[in-house]
Formats: sequence, C-alpha cells, structure tokens
Amino acid sequence: MTVRRLAPAEQQPATFAFTADNLAWANSQIAKYPAGRQASAVIALLWRAQEQSGGWLSQKAIECVAALLDMPNIRVLEVATFYTMFNLEPVGEHFIQVCGTTPCQLRGADELKKVCERKIGHERHVSADGKFSWAEVECLGACVNAPMVQIGADYFEDLTTASLETLIDDLAAGRPVAPGPQVERQFSAPIGGPTTLTGWAADAKPAAAKQPVLADAEAKRPGEAASVRESPAPKKPLSDAAMAGGADNKPAGAGSEG
Repeated sequence: MTVRRLAPAEQQPATFAFTADNLAWANSQIAKYPAGRQASAVIALLWRAQEQSGGWLSQKAIECVAALLDMPNIRVLEVATFYTMFNLEPVGEHFIQVCGTTPCQLRGADELKKVCERKIGHERHVSADGKFSWAEVECLGACVNAPMVQIGADYFEDLTTASLETLIDDLAAGRPVAPGPQVERQFSAPIGGPTTLTGWAADAKPAAAKQPVLADAEAKRPGEAASVRESPAPKKPLSDAAMAGGADNKPAGAGSEG
C-alpha cells in the first residue's frame, strides 16, 4: 500500500464546518453508540465530510470530525489515510474511478485508463475546468459487468473505449447519462439474453435406467405399500471386533488355512 498524505497547504481551505443538516445527522450517528464509544462513528462522519467538501477530505475537515468525536487529530488522520475511499486531495466534479482489478483488467480496463489519460490527463489530475479527474481503484464489486467505472455514486458497466469516450463527452456537455450496463442487457443478466434448457432435452441422451420403470398397471392404490421392486438384502453389519481387525474378522463358517 502506498503512503497517502494530505494535499499541499496551497490546496487546503482555511476552515471547515458541517452544515446545520449535516451536523444534526452527525450527532444522530454519534448517539447510536454508548458514552465513551463515539469514535465508532468516525468513518460515517468522515464520509459525510467528504461528500460536503465535493469529494475530498481537507485537514480542517479531519480536525472538525476529531473535535466532534473527542478524538486526537492523529487518530482520525490514521483512519482517513488508511481507507482509500477517502480522497485526500481535490477531485473533479465528475470523479471517474476505474476498476483495475483482475476481471476488469482482463476485459480491457487498461484501455479505459488510456482514454482517461487522453481526455482528462494523468491520474488524479483535475481538468482545467474542474469537471473531471480520474484514478485507478481496487475491486468495486461488479466483476460480472467488467470493465466498469464508478462516477460519483453511479456505476457504468460493460464499457468499451468508445462508450467511455461518449460518456465523458456527454458529461462535459451536460447531457444526461444512464448508469448501469452500457450494452443491451439488464443488470447482470447473460450478455446474450435470457437462456433456457429447452433445447437440451431434445439433444441429450439420458443414461439407461438400471431397472425398468414401473408401469401404470403396477401402481398401487392409496393406502397400499409403495411400488418398490425387491433388491438384495444388505450384508449383516460387522461387529466392533471385526471392524478393529481380529479373529472375528472372518466370514461365518470359514476354516483355518493350511
């Protein structure tokens, strides 16, 4: 894991304070925990602070959360720097997170990164108009729809280089975009459409039955014994001594050798 540090001083805001609504929400989260355990709300409060700040955490936001939770600043900083879902430097209005884990990589994630580099700039660079930035991230849990990206709270899946370019162009122009699969399928349904086993029954050759199937004439009336064919009786269970191996472990009536 790489070292993560706060943004340089010139990018840091002078102050941070939760809005009235967010402060009320933060206090409701703190109230869920017993006295002395309010630190348990640290991740929730950091996440709300990041949302309020446009997608990243400043030093002042971290200090604000620490004060609310009566925690040392360094303890909150440890959490913020450990979890990569917290961004420690400014991001674009549309922050594109490109999944680069194995399933997405095998399906073309490297090509999606090249699109981002060409249209936005190097990783975590914020475009001049402030609209875009991007970063490679670990698994986002949509492997069946690989390759995919997350933008804000939305997933855009089954991407190609062309569809990602179109997506970025639409966002830049303010045109509406539709999250989810970018191909003709619903969610994680088979990419070729619904399938059944209808054709299988006609082509398959079932294994021969071990014994004839009972005919209708052999069926029993209600209350009669079940239609079960006779089968050889099972062998008599061995005694404990026989199981352990000894003189008793011989078939009945067997004589001595020689």
